[in-house]
Amino acid sequence: MGRYVLRRLAQAVGVLWAAYTVSFFVLEFLPGDPVSAMAGGGLTSSPVDPAELAALRAQYGFDKPIVVQYFDYLGRALVGDFGDSVATGRSVTGTIAAALPPTLQLTAAALVLAVLFGGGLAVSATYTSRRWLRQVLLSVPPLAISIPSFWAGLMLVQLLSFRIRLFPAFGNAGLAGLVLPAVTLAIPTGALIAQVLAKSLLATLDAPFVQTARAKGAGRIRVHLRHALRSASLPALTIVGLLVGQLVASAVVIETVFSRNGLGRVMAGAVSVQDIPLVQGVVVFGAFVFVVVNLIVDLIYPVLDPRIVVARPRSYA
Repeated sequence: MGRYVLRRLAQAVGVLWAAYTVSFFVLEFLPGDPVSAMAGGGLTSSPVDPAELAALRAQYGFDKPIVVQYFDYLGRALVGDFGDSVATGRSVTGTIAAALPPTLQLTAAALVLAVLFGGGLAVSATYTSRRWLRQVLLSVPPLAISIPSFWAGLMLVQLLSFRIRLFPAFGNAGLAGLVLPAVTLAIPTGALIAQVLAKSLLATLDAPFVQTARAKGAGRIRVHLRHALRSASLPALTIVGLLVGQLVASAVVIETVFSRNGLGRVMAGAVSVQDIPLVQGVVVFGAFVFVVVNLIVDLIYPVLDPRIVVARPRSYA
């Protein structure tokens, strides 16, 4: 178990380093000058003297060779220092920390709704003995996945805010203001969970160990929920780990559609003014969330299936 955990921790560190390195070089090679963009639209709209631009480049380290910049930023990032925002002058870490709570609320609520919706739909579709009902329920996930999130959000706003006036359309107005953005994010995520879990459940229900449980007299609900669901949940658990990163990325669009404060709006603003330190800080933070969630998923695997820990690569020598 110790070797398994160490291997997963090493992989997590490697993913974080790769995310940082790729984002750094991609942002560096983008066309345009972040300091000029900042001076022209970030802090002031008046023309800036070339000497002042040179001073700003020296202040943020943009005048150094790219390799020197990379190791300089990497060394500071290792201790959690991503520098200052080019547009606002505030620390990147402080800006992300200030914008994080609304985004965490949104993604956590969306993930809970997605797991409940996807898991409930998959279990219901595979448990029912009525063939027509099973086909109807199994056709819901592909339909929900195909719906663009921004379109679903606009339709929910039109129906539940403007016509029925049940929830506020925009803003961070408490729990009520969280409902529509969370449901919008949860629809495609839950549909994907339902699709994967339903297929896995249908395959597992025909497995020999499930047939043995039936032969021993286990009830239908017990076989479905206790024997089949536990084994069939591994692929869905993997998908949930991957979808957390997607939820954080989708929050950029959803927070813009619903005019919510959060990390998504910070990211959109940073991209518009080429605020490289802030963009990179948000990218690395998203990778960190993705890595942590997938590490937790990897550590849960042995609990659900102990064979994962004891499995060793086969030798053909």
